[in-house]
Amino acid sequence: MIRVRVTQARGSTPRDAGAEMMVGPDGVSGTIGGGQLEYMAIDRARQMLARNEARAEMDIPLGPEIGQCCGGRVILTLDREPATVADYPDALIFGAGHVGRALALALQPLPVNAVLIDSRAEELALAAPDLTTRLTPLPEAQIRAARPGTAVIVLTHDHALDFLLAAEALSRPDLPYIGMIGSATKRAQFARFARHRGIDPAPLICPIGAGTTRDKRPAIIAALTAAELISRLTSTSSLNKYPCNS
Repeated sequence: MIRVRVTQARGSTPRDAGAEMMVGPDGVSGTIGGGQLEYMAIDRARQMLARNEARAEMDIPLGPEIGQCCGGRVILTLDREPATVADYPDALIFGAGHVGRALALALQPLPVNAVLIDSRAEELALAAPDLTTRLTPLPEAQIRAARPGTAVIVLTHDHALDFLLAAEALSRPDLPYIGMIGSATKRAQFARFARHRGIDPAPLICPIGAGTTRDKRPAIIAALTAAELISRLTSTSSLNKYPCNS
């Protein structure tokens, strides 16, 4: 495998410095932005594999001469170093109902480690087989044990449990995204609940994925929530440097 990294990006470019992909004889993982830039990098990487080269650089202007109109310039470094394993942030989804399962699917191709959590084995069994699930009778313990930078999304079958989990998450200042399914009324009820316990409810996002639509289909709520969550995580971390679709 050849690792292709964007080591410098000047002007308008499809990916920033730090983006990378891995190129093998028959496959590619990740992306540096697509288009002719990526085709050129893949061709060069496969030349390196055929010639047993260890390292190369490409300085590419993104103009009409290569059929791209970004107008910037990138320097690519190609080498045989092992790719850095992306330490993606976790996204803990509490509640494996219709919306929870749809959200786990929506997050699957994105640079987060989505985990679908519930105390009901029968609901977790309905999740797609390649999703990560966790059966637990004490979901609040998962929040206490979560890594800094974890996103927490609360959408269980029980409002009281939702409030408990949201309050638990809000007690941690190192969680960049805390969201709860609901409405303006539910948020107001939770705000009273939280303040009674000395917790500031302001950081809570409720309802999640509100956007500009009133569509309540699970897949729509999931798509809007996934976009909301990724936007928050990319504004608080270096998540955008990891190899994912641009």
